[in-house]
Amino acid sequence: MKIALLQHTPDPEAAVALAARLCYASVGIDELREKLSASDVTAFLDKIMSLGHQSVLEHASFTFGIEGISRAASHQLVRHRIASYSQQSQRYVTFRGDGFPRVVPGSVSATEKRRQVFEAAMQACADAYRALVDDGVPAEDARFVLPNAAETKIIVTMNARELIHFFGLRCCERAQWEIRALAVEMLRLVKGVAPTIFRDAGPGCLTGPCPEGSMTCGKAAEVKRFFREMSI
Repeated sequence: MKIALLQHTPDPEAAVALAARLCYASVGIDELREKLSASDVTAFLDKIMSLGHQSVLEHASFTFGIEGISRAASHQLVRHRIASYSQQSQRYVTFRGDGFPRVVPGSVSATEKRRQVFEAAMQACADAYRALVDDGVPAEDARFVLPNAAETKIIVTMNARELIHFFGLRCCERAQWEIRALAVEMLRLVKGVAPTIFRDAGPGCLTGPCPEGSMTCGKAAEVKRFFREMSI
């Protein structure tokens, strides 16, 4: 898995603070910008986050380049509707060679028996795909035999408000392992450029009781330690 923060709103925290301050000011935007200091930015962000005034967070956006995730993970990712996605097409991109790039779950690679079963299935898919393409079947139809394990590439843009929601769900210990790893790395990247906005971002158990109720993993202390050790 390879994740990069390709671009983001210039000075995202200042943009959000300016929007927040504008809501309560009688002066013009130029004057607000001139008076907005670094300490004002932090103070305003602290205030709006504590009040739950998160609409202003939508003025900051972040674009990620993501490679080496499975189609199983990307199908989960695109369920987050308040975002923009551009994904490598299996319709227009034809896999060449004897196989295709794929993601192998750790639970599968844990034993030789499981790995052999998995690889046999993957090879059968690859052979069927290649036979269909060689026989003139369009890639958009041959792809029907490709599995969820097939790797994909995707560019994703989300605003800060949606990212906080995304992190709350997908950084959770109960999230599927691949999208959780993706979310944790995305959080690490955005914290580097907007530490105040994302200071409390992550699974709900970091700042309060577990929102999963009876479905809780029961590992709140371990989860908090993990994020602390990851400098998140």
